[in-house]
Amino acid sequence: MVKATPERCFAVATDFESYPEWSSDIQKIDVLSRDDQGRGTSVRFWAEAMGRSTQYTLDYDYAEAPAALHWHLSEGDIERSLVGEYAFEAIGDQTELVYRLTVVLRVPMPGFVRRRVEGRILGAALQQLKTRAES
Repeated sequence: MVKATPERCFAVATDFESYPEWSSDIQKIDVLSRDDQGRGTSVRFWAEAMGRSTQYTLDYDYAEAPAALHWHLSEGDIERSLVGEYAFEAIGDQTELVYRLTVVLRVPMPGFVRRRVEGRILGAALQQLKTRAES
């Protein structure tokens, strides 16, 4: 649970330019395109992943905003597919934050290694977004 409103959580999740300030794996961000409300619709990320640098571009869908934020990979150097979602649900004066992520890499990886990497990514992303939203 996050001690912030769903709107605050959504605002943090969509403030892409600030990700390098609070997300430990993100090194740099470039918003490539925006919708008519100024929200990033195509965003390039430079990140540290599994001990190496990676670059990928995500396309964002705001159809369920501010209750959810969906994205998918449009380009990546080591990723073949990346589909994700944040969901924000008000529970009293707090927010239940759900993060779903499916990653397929270009290089095959044993299932137990993939699950460990996904778990690390999910855990870190949830905790870091929570910390930022509550600040």
